[in-house]
Amino acid sequence: MQHIDSSKTPNRIAEHGVIGDMRTLALVAQDGTIDFFCHPRIDSPTLFASLIDPENGGSFRLSVKDGDVKHRQIYLPDTNILISRFLGEDGIGEVCDFMPVDGSGRIVRRARAIMRPMTFELSIRPRPDYARRQARLRPIAGGVAVGWEGSDDEVAFYASFPVEVDGDTIRGETVVREDETCHVVFCPGRKEQPEIDARYVSKAFSATSEYWHKWVNAGTYPSFWRELVVRSALTLKLLTSAEYGSIAAAATFGLPEVISGERNWDYRFCWVRDAAFTLYSLSRLGYYDEAEAFIHFLMERATETSESGLQIMYGMDGSEEIVETTLDHLAGYAGSQPVRIGNEAASQRQMDIFGEFMDAVYIASKARGKPAYSVWTKIARILDWLCGQWHLPDQGIWESRGEPREYLSSRLMCWVALDRGLRMANDLSLPADIIRWRDERDKIQRSIVTEFWNPDIGAFTQFKASTTLDAVVLLMPLVKFINPRDQMWTATLKAVKEHLVHDCLVKRYINTAENDDGLDGEEGAFTICSFWYVEALARTGYVAEARLMFEKLHTYANHLGLYSEELSSAGDHLGNFPQGLTHLSLISAAIWLDRALNGDKQDPNHYGFQMMEDPDGVF
Repeated sequence: MQHIDSSKTPNRIAEHGVIGDMRTLALVAQDGTIDFFCHPRIDSPTLFASLIDPENGGSFRLSVKDGDVKHRQIYLPDTNILISRFLGEDGIGEVCDFMPVDGSGRIVRRARAIMRPMTFELSIRPRPDYARRQARLRPIAGGVAVGWEGSDDEVAFYASFPVEVDGDTIRGETVVREDETCHVVFCPGRKEQPEIDARYVSKAFSATSEYWHKWVNAGTYPSFWRELVVRSALTLKLLTSAEYGSIAAAATFGLPEVISGERNWDYRFCWVRDAAFTLYSLSRLGYYDEAEAFIHFLMERATETSESGLQIMYGMDGSEEIVETTLDHLAGYAGSQPVRIGNEAASQRQMDIFGEFMDAVYIASKARGKPAYSVWTKIARILDWLCGQWHLPDQGIWESRGEPREYLSSRLMCWVALDRGLRMANDLSLPADIIRWRDERDKIQRSIVTEFWNPDIGAFTQFKASTTLDAVVLLMPLVKFINPRDQMWTATLKAVKEHLVHDCLVKRYINTAENDDGLDGEEGAFTICSFWYVEALARTGYVAEARLMFEKLHTYANHLGLYSEELSSAGDHLGNFPQGLTHLSLISAAIWLDRALNGDKQDPNHYGFQMMEDPDGVF
């Protein structure tokens, strides 16, 4: 059991909310500390990273002065405006945090005394460039400007109360009377001093609130679990880039999958897989603009020179080179090292990305019609290439750092790619080598059924001729590869339950000598797999069990309904946060369960309410 030593880090992963403007994001702890913030983009260097290194990472804290207070956080409903509350016998205070969605890159922090006068204190410790540069602080009218060596960039912090420079820290303190406010605003760039006053803060709040309310109101949400789904959708939206159309996998780097272990990755880039899954979930809620923006982003980078036309991931601006390196000067979250930035997996072969991408394109085409001819030409070229390459060994969906293999995940998603291409070509009368695509798709199907089925364990396995299970098999009915009533599938589902499921938590695989992923340590339960399991249960007809599993998973969300990548059995959040894969799989599972509970008899996969056979009497 992994347990986090709270003495080594000031705030646990789960003790955070997130704000953003579709360019970058900031993590805000319950105590009012911004302890993770990259500037100016989500994949740029950090300005604050005390979550990774409490002593040297830098932070931006606005909070009620030390006293006996309890911390609580909420979001303004249907928005990404975060409210941190400080509750004490001597009074109540709040700090409202948001980033205007106007391209300014600002962070607005407004403190209010709710009951009785409250003393708020400010402490800003900028640590630019992953704490590799020394910040230069200089007082300016209304605040302090911050520059750093080796860069012409400069940012400023404006406050409605007096602040001072104390060495490498900006400090301030003010007493706010009941129902009155003060503010601090982060402003990037070397521009003339902006008009930052209470009127600006109020207008920015109203505009930001209106933007998020309009975005939520444009979607269609399930009747069950609406609040959870809305929060997940808003979180996914924060991971999109308004500037480029790309979508980040997560907001952070360096948060460990294994405490004090080496599984610490940088997820601030645009994976084709994760982005495509995100678009699938958003489209089920009625959002298609994000799909169009991402497809445009990707097709601009589909080149004639590379083998397949696509990389597995890109920088948020579309850059192709993502060099992995370590920040050895940072202590790491709870002492977990190395702290990595960049991602070596960018150079891997991962054949599954074509399936996720084509599924997203197919869904977008059903809502928005035939793609542009230039786009389809590139898509068809990719699928022509895939016809001759689908059998290649690779690193799989989980980006193994072990030996390349013929993974089920890759074979399955290659089938999806050709299947969706065929559907589009037929439905939309698009030019394609249909006979070849169909023949190769059917070869893949035969390959999976004959080469990945292990009769000894009664399940489809992780890779060709193996004996190990992988939770990715749960995608088989979700992508319509197999009928959920097929005996091969129901047997596989039972095997997954027996070997990978513990209560409602699902491991993606068990690391053994046979399927060694090249890394030390045993990770926690992979949260996306837990929601895949819920949806697979529901699609197979075990709706009551799926609903119970879904409700149990809610108890692992943080206080705001946010999830990281993984969970320990003790409920600690592990891995990068918030994680897009988790929230998109929550949305998909919730929508399917909602349809089942509302009696969608028109759905061919609706089989009523039953439980899996349970010899242990758990249910």
